[in-house]
Amino acid sequence: MTQLKVKRSKDTKIYVAGHRGMVGSATVRALNAQGFENIITRTRSELDLTNAAAVESFYREVKPEVVVIAAAKVGGIHANNTYPADFLMENLALELNLIRGAYEHGVRRVLFLGSTCIYPREAPQPIPENSLLTGPLEQTNEAYAIAKIAGLKMCEYYRRQHGVLFHSAMPTNLYGPGDNYHPEHSHVLPALIRRFHEAKEAKAPSVTMWGTGKPRREFLHVDDLAAALLHLLELAEPPDLVNVGTSVDLPIRELAEQVAAVVGYEGTIEHDLSKPDGTPRKLTDTTLLRSTGWTPKIDLATGLKATYEDFLSRLRSGELRAV
Repeated sequence: MTQLKVKRSKDTKIYVAGHRGMVGSATVRALNAQGFENIITRTRSELDLTNAAAVESFYREVKPEVVVIAAAKVGGIHANNTYPADFLMENLALELNLIRGAYEHGVRRVLFLGSTCIYPREAPQPIPENSLLTGPLEQTNEAYAIAKIAGLKMCEYYRRQHGVLFHSAMPTNLYGPGDNYHPEHSHVLPALIRRFHEAKEAKAPSVTMWGTGKPRREFLHVDDLAAALLHLLELAEPPDLVNVGTSVDLPIRELAEQVAAVVGYEGTIEHDLSKPDGTPRKLTDTTLLRSTGWTPKIDLATGLKATYEDFLSRLRSGELRAV
């Protein structure tokens, strides 16, 4: 089997697909901090990952040794519900182009980033990796989940059939620098940060959140994820699929209260019960990852404060990502 243990070497070409996104940018920061000097990136205007010919040309010309696939079309419940065909087709296209192209051009190692939404809606809690494909998916993000399952299975099958070191990591709900704060298309935590901040600025008496607030969610700071990815790249025999999380969750209502406190919003929190809750609970079993020697370092209280400061900084500079 072809193996590559990533080391601090300027000679190792590491391509991070999706480097402008929250996960990709965190991965680049972590690589830089660890002394990697040959990090390859391309903006969407420079390389359309859904264009097979363009990706083929990129691999042929650049010849990366390691590929981290952090690129994806992402969004929250509203976006997934409204544009399911887009989520399925765009993600399938970029996954196929990147994974197949990596194999055909001799890339030594691929690390694919998925999401814990791949697991069944009624999966056991905490969710072990072997829960995959044991039951129906959550309907509100089924299209995205199907695409992610296809990507991780492509890596698994290329590894099984061809002996290449292609493997996958499934992070839980992420937050941190570089997040998407769009009021409708973002995930729950950044959406709450923006809503409470705007409500505070407008002196609004209340903020309305979707659903009952009862579903429980687990949150991982994106810098912890990046550290986990570098850890996985250092393993000689990484798992085909491994969860990355904290194995600690809380009700969304409690999360909203914590965000409101960090932002300094003192109004009331109300619920729009006409909106869906999504999956009742989605807590990862991180036993497998912990057995390899990795644990998260950033607790939620610390992470929320730092994330709000990043939000304010980006808002002031006009760099706030909101699409």
